[in-house]
Amino acid sequence: MIPRHRTSSLRLGTHQKRRFSCLVPAALLLIATTLEGHDVARAPTAVDGIRTRPSNSSSDSGAVLAVVRRFHATLAAADSTGALGLLAADVLIIEGGDVQTREQYRSHHLSADIAFARAVPSNRQSAQVVVRGDVAWVASTSVTEGTYSSRAINSAGAELAVLSRERDGWKIRAIHWSSHSRRSAQ
Repeated sequence: MIPRHRTSSLRLGTHQKRRFSCLVPAALLLIATTLEGHDVARAPTAVDGIRTRPSNSSSDSGAVLAVVRRFHATLAAADSTGALGLLAADVLIIEGGDVQTREQYRSHHLSADIAFARAVPSNRQSAQVVVRGDVAWVASTSVTEGTYSSRAINSAGAELAVLSRERDGWKIRAIHWSSHSRRSAQ
């Protein structure tokens, strides 16, 4: 424990807090990437219009992106078995402040996601794929417009999918979804 009389020198002003809060995430990313032995100075490249960071190969990036796209396609096709087959046994589905296991997702939210995906088209606008050995993540945005349960939908969404390379290919280990309403163009 730091003695009380010494804590005054550790206090930060508002300007210093802002600078510190901006530097911490960048520093953590730099440290983590350096510890993994990856060169953080390399710039993203493009594969089929999708930004990717250097990885083992561009085929890894393509394979990872294909799994995420296939997951969304299986939802839109009402293929729950296909969707679940792309998820790791210990996957975490994070949405709306909740965290669900694979079994919880299968028994509760999967059918609603299928119904929504079938009713309302979603246009994926951008994706960034990063592959680091046997782990990868895909960050993407989307716009969803249509009608669901007699309710107009006009939302912007973001998704982060984390995947790992398994014996039978890439599996989704975690998905985090968030969205917000878009204002209609007047």
